[in-house]
Amino acid sequence: MSNFPFLSVLTVAPLVGALIVALLPRRSPELAKQVAFGWSLLVLVLSVIMWITFQADGDRFQFRESYAWIPNWGVNFTFAADGIALVMLMLIAILVPLVILASWHDAESSKRSVPVYFALLLVLECTMIGVFAAADVFLFYVFFEVMLVPMYFLIGSYGGHQRQYAAVKFFLYSLVGGLFMLAAVIGLWVVGGKTFDWQALSQVDISTGTARWLFLGFFLAFAIKAPFFPFHTWLPDAGGAAPAGAAALLVGVLDKVGTFGILRYCLPLFPEASRWFAPWALALGLIGIIYAALLAVGQNDLKRLVSYTSIAHFGFIGVGIFAFTTQAGTGAVLYMLNHGLATGLLFLVVGMLIARRGSALISDFGGAGKLVPLLAGVLFFAGLASLALPGTAPFVSEFLVLIGTFTTNKPVAVIATVGIILAAAYVLWMVQRTTQGTLNPALTEVDGMRRDLSLREKVVVAPLIALIVLLGFYPKPVTDVINPAVRATMQDVGKTDPAPEVGSVQEAAK
Repeated sequence: MSNFPFLSVLTVAPLVGALIVALLPRRSPELAKQVAFGWSLLVLVLSVIMWITFQADGDRFQFRESYAWIPNWGVNFTFAADGIALVMLMLIAILVPLVILASWHDAESSKRSVPVYFALLLVLECTMIGVFAAADVFLFYVFFEVMLVPMYFLIGSYGGHQRQYAAVKFFLYSLVGGLFMLAAVIGLWVVGGKTFDWQALSQVDISTGTARWLFLGFFLAFAIKAPFFPFHTWLPDAGGAAPAGAAALLVGVLDKVGTFGILRYCLPLFPEASRWFAPWALALGLIGIIYAALLAVGQNDLKRLVSYTSIAHFGFIGVGIFAFTTQAGTGAVLYMLNHGLATGLLFLVVGMLIARRGSALISDFGGAGKLVPLLAGVLFFAGLASLALPGTAPFVSEFLVLIGTFTTNKPVAVIATVGIILAAAYVLWMVQRTTQGTLNPALTEVDGMRRDLSLREKVVVAPLIALIVLLGFYPKPVTDVINPAVRATMQDVGKTDPAPEVGSVQEAAK
């Protein structure tokens, strides 16, 4: 199975499924949903087989494939996956079928084509897989840009209030970031011997000044995509306007392209520049943690609140990456996975509440738990996972980031810890105002608020809850895959983990 072209098949399969779904007649919405869901399950099965086949103690990059594309430019369809990419591919494979199930009636409520909606979700899956699987810088850039198109139409055509404004803002921000990256990609091709192959470029010795400019071009693109402060303003608008399923993929997966790009391209290709820019990156991460958390506290819109929480979480991921320790780096990658699971669940549950109430405003709820106790319980669990309660998966990753950062930069770790307190404030206050307290009399007049979780919705939330709990108590299967890739990345940067202090070792022995 190690010789099977997993990555190219995984990339192409959703695109084929999207074409089939898009060609189905508009009068057959149920068939379109079933075909899209079945096709996403096929991708999940292939991804699970690939996970089982991957050898954590083997080569850094596995499942390598390369096919000629533009020989004169040195461009190839080159795919390869290390432990970091593999974890992100599994996250995509898990979330997409659940999002399709959760979005079963979203397109119908928008009164637009149902087959097109689910076809766009599959096209989005194709581009997301491609961007994480690409081992050619130009190919990565192509997927990075094309990924904007299906999300733009999902927001602009199927979103809610101010969807067109949010879609254009999302597209323009990402496009500007892509222009910075394009300039850096061209510069890298010139100084790298006219090749786009990642492995060849990682061996090129680039002058200090040039490397810093190239690093900045890539970093700006990735900082906008993540997003890091101060490039974050597009996310609350896009997340607030997008359909709940699309928003779950936007915040759960698309944003991870930014932090993944930093780990895959900025750090290994420009090690000296990464060390030189690290203090600035850490500062942006800290500002994002505190600033976004404070903004989340004051939100009255559920989806915008969840979007701001994600900005704060990305601050933790950024701190973990630029702490330059294996422990913090592993925590950052694990955070990328766990954030996708927890925030994906939170967005989907919030979408279920909004669909029932017909409003995203927290002030329009109040005491909803008395009418939909199971749904309220899942919202409470998703909120606890989002604030990294011990026993949930995000706690493990957040703890690794903080303890790994503390060994090299104690002030940064201490300041970042304030974000944990603020997270408890905005999550618990949201839950209290939405599902707890005195029942809002207006809710009893809404027919949707009398329906608790359906069987389909239980199938959506159950796997995510199970994974969040499982990885909260036993993350080893994932960390074993992540660790070698993170350790190799730290070696590329020229950083080694600090040796434990003699005094601390003696105290531990006592």
